[in-house]
Amino acid sequence: MLPEYFAEILAGKKKFELRLGDFRVAEGDTLLLREWDKTEKRYTGRSLEKKVNYVRRFDITNLFWPKDEIEQHGLQVIQFD
Repeated sequence: MLPEYFAEILAGKKKFELRLGDFRVAEGDTLLLREWDKTEKRYTGRSLEKKVNYVRRFDITNLFWPKDEIEQHGLQVIQFD
């Protein structure tokens, strides 16, 4: 995880993660988040554990919006308190 995102999670501001769905994760699992230095191409040694309380997998080709609108505007994740 890049340092700017790691810092936001550590500070309690960022409470979500958007990831490629190339692995399975379930509610109740604990993730080990490791900070990644992309310049040095190595982990920094900082890590933290976060318990998963919600997972939503989706197929980007079968969403509510037309594909051309997604390509034009992109997608965003919105977090609620």
